[in-house]
Amino acid sequence: MNEKLGAAGQPRRHGAHITGHGVVFNLWAPSAESVELLESGQAPRRMPRDEQGWYQALSVTAHAGTRYQYRINGKLVVPDPASSFQPDDVGQPSEVINTVALRDFDPYPGRPWAEAVIYELHVGTFSDEGTYAGVEKRLDDLRDLGITAIELMPIHDVPGRHNWGYDGVLLNAPNVCYGRPEDLKRLLRAAHQRNMMVYLDVVYNHFGPQLNYLHSYAENFFTDRHTTGWGPAVNLEGEHGAFVRQFLIDNALMWLRDYGFDGLRFDAVHALKDDSEQHFLVELAETVREQVGRRHVHLMLENEANQASLLERRDGRVTLYDAQWGDDFHNALHVLLTGENEGYYRAFADRPLQHLARSLAEGFAYQGEIFPLHDRPRGERSDHLPPEATIFFAQNHDQVGNRALGERLAKLVSREKLEQAMALLLLSPHIPMLFMGEEAAAETPFLFFADWKGEAADLTREGRRKEFAHFAAFATPEMRDRIPDPCDGGTFAASKLDWQALERSDVSRRFRALTRDLLEIRRANILPLLREGVVGAYAELLDPRDGSIGGLDVQWHTPQGGILQIVTNFAEQAVLRPPLVEGETLWGAEPEEGHLYLHPSDILVRLGRRSAPP
Repeated sequence: MNEKLGAAGQPRRHGAHITGHGVVFNLWAPSAESVELLESGQAPRRMPRDEQGWYQALSVTAHAGTRYQYRINGKLVVPDPASSFQPDDVGQPSEVINTVALRDFDPYPGRPWAEAVIYELHVGTFSDEGTYAGVEKRLDDLRDLGITAIELMPIHDVPGRHNWGYDGVLLNAPNVCYGRPEDLKRLLRAAHQRNMMVYLDVVYNHFGPQLNYLHSYAENFFTDRHTTGWGPAVNLEGEHGAFVRQFLIDNALMWLRDYGFDGLRFDAVHALKDDSEQHFLVELAETVREQVGRRHVHLMLENEANQASLLERRDGRVTLYDAQWGDDFHNALHVLLTGENEGYYRAFADRPLQHLARSLAEGFAYQGEIFPLHDRPRGERSDHLPPEATIFFAQNHDQVGNRALGERLAKLVSREKLEQAMALLLLSPHIPMLFMGEEAAAETPFLFFADWKGEAADLTREGRRKEFAHFAAFATPEMRDRIPDPCDGGTFAASKLDWQALERSDVSRRFRALTRDLLEIRRANILPLLREGVVGAYAELLDPRDGSIGGLDVQWHTPQGGILQIVTNFAEQAVLRPPLVEGETLWGAEPEEGHLYLHPSDILVRLGRRSAPP
């Protein structure tokens, strides 16, 4: 990517950058006829423009803490799209932050990917405080549980007091609702002191609907050549697309380099439309690997397209992306546990056990087959990938929060099924992820919430209710009126975890102990297998006599002869137990002579080793 030199010899990089001569302000505004810098305490200053649409000014009076805005065409006053912080919310002045000062001279090296046990959380609802400091207070509990990585849902700044974070408009600015940049850095340092990694969920496929001013002065930031579920696509192609790619790659590097995040999860990358010779996702991963490759940095995808090619290994080493979220595993498991078959579960309800078996053995359930919801092929062959290339979960923000009433599994299934799902999740060799509170069988809903005003609030409210009109439970207007209003503050408040109640609950304490025991088994027994490397897996269905859904026998093998076997029963009656590998029982009742059946919700995990590799 070519960088033009501007004032004081600085490269044309988006945003405000502190130099030895003051602060250089850069704005890419190719659609604007004029741009003025509005620096607090100073007269407005007209910014010169180059032939590529960059406006730049050097201020010798600005410094860390200076507030500033831009005035477009003498009328529209906007924040910096690359703002590092918005102390008074999105529509107000930006603040110059010395992000270089946040960097660690001796950065935390991170941990190998195989050691990742991820805990996804929303900063605003995870604690009473709803801040980075509130997360920090619970780090010891998470570490003692066996969590090795926390993943923050997006913290890009958005308008209002609360939001999931996926409607960000200022991607470089940590949301003021959670604290200042220094508070975020303090959280990361506290986690690193406990040998815990911190990942961040970032959103590059669209911008939020309110106070996104980019259309006003950088029309070419978006393109009508492609569309997404959120409108025109972010422009990643051609001459103007090069500046957008730079903007997004700089954002990824900023989180990793300046704040010290240990990895990024990229939201819905199938919506990043790009017909360039080198796809943006390839350039992004290659640039990150090149610039921050001296420590463990993990890159994760949410990708409906199931592109195994982005997850390839070379000589056992990751080339682009470490892993993809395993929605196929979740969807098949959810159908088996709940019997639900509406919405996207329809694509898994025909053969849920087969879909789950293939996900466990090969990563993806759909590897090029016709996907019923889209009536076209979905996915690429994935059976050659190691299990660490997929992140498995029984719950996450999407799968809970996109339900009309935000119910967690603890409200939907029996305690036995909940324990079965947890054991399968944590003792399979795939990378496990828990959603905040899941370890304690929390029943607090996680609802969809935002803080839009006016028309945006009305559209969000009505759109949410229309979304569920085809579900039997919400078929009438009266039924849909039960769906909480996303823009009502009570919806956000109802989604906050109540840690005091969880700590008083015997059920929650027992389930937390179960989670801790399972994670210790994973650390002591499953992790060594991952270090050896899984080279083969197969799954066999265990069918009950009446032909209904039954159970599974899944085995994973290592080159040194290690065998991990999980057998479990999803039927409502007993199924015949398959032959067990020679070895020890890691979880479940020790098999007894003459006991040949698995009862409903039984799960048995065995670890064995062949006397010699085949």
